[in-house]
Amino acid sequence: MIEIDGTYGEGGGQILRTSLALSLVTGKPFTIKNIRGNRKRTGLLRQHFTAVNAAKEIGQANVEEFFMGSETLCFAPSTIQPGDYRFSVGSAGSAMLVFQTILPALMLADGPSQLTLEGGTHNPWAPPFNFVESAFLLCLNSMGPKVAMKLERYGFYPAGGGSFDVSITPSTKMGKLNLMNRGSLVCTKVLAQVANIPQSIAEREALILARKLNVSTENVVVENLTNSVGPGNIASVMVESEFSTEVFVGFGEHGVSAERVAKRLASEVNSYLIADVAVGQHLADQLLIPMALGKGGEFTSVKPTLHTETNIEVIKEFLDVDIRIKQLNEKAWSIKVALA
Repeated sequence: MIEIDGTYGEGGGQILRTSLALSLVTGKPFTIKNIRGNRKRTGLLRQHFTAVNAAKEIGQANVEEFFMGSETLCFAPSTIQPGDYRFSVGSAGSAMLVFQTILPALMLADGPSQLTLEGGTHNPWAPPFNFVESAFLLCLNSMGPKVAMKLERYGFYPAGGGSFDVSITPSTKMGKLNLMNRGSLVCTKVLAQVANIPQSIAEREALILARKLNVSTENVVVENLTNSVGPGNIASVMVESEFSTEVFVGFGEHGVSAERVAKRLASEVNSYLIADVAVGQHLADQLLIPMALGKGGEFTSVKPTLHTETNIEVIKEFLDVDIRIKQLNEKAWSIKVALA
């Protein structure tokens, strides 16, 4: 029985999600204590509860101490069952993080799966739908599995109510991922979207982003969304390069001007461009599990976050892999995943 301390490192929900994902894949049971121990509200919230329930159903698992607010959990998986599933968070909690939890098992299963997930799709504290679809899945699909997503309804915080469908064609053998340089810049695109709030907010964000990132008018889009339950605002920048695609996202906040949202986002994009690396900090975190389950690989990125460093240590609890971080210069790092 693997024992996990939920206060380790960044001490958030990622520790639980990675443990669930790799427990399903490896068949190794685990116990976790102090779930989300470094958060103001500890224990299982709705999105974490839904993630556990989804993992339980897909892996036909035995779960002890499983209830809302629980700070301890014992999880013992059985056999992975691919198929058609629907999971609903029931709040603005991220459905993307539920998807993140069960994807590794289903992309290595012995048959295809269809998923419908409901909840938050564009949440400031989780990877948003467009990042997962355009950046993460591009890398994942190059490694063997074929995963496609379709957004049915936007789910912004705090209303939630989003929905998306996923089709998964698994691969019994995952390949290697090497992204040591992104190659020449092909195109930078700006997308600013609003739902149930004035379109002028998105227009102001788009104007700032286009100016600060030197993006031409034909690559700037402003959208007024009609398929969202509640109000919301998201600005995103897609950087398409010769060998990689990155997506950066900023969220509108109450009391924060559109100009400030755009300037913060532009700063993040520029930091990535100046560092001349292939992978941004959030994608770096997302790629670790697929690489550890495949043949490894290596990529360059900006300075790894505590989130990434914590994820590495949890992965090592379940898999016999060597994951090393190396600083290349003042602005660039490499992360190498090698099978032990």
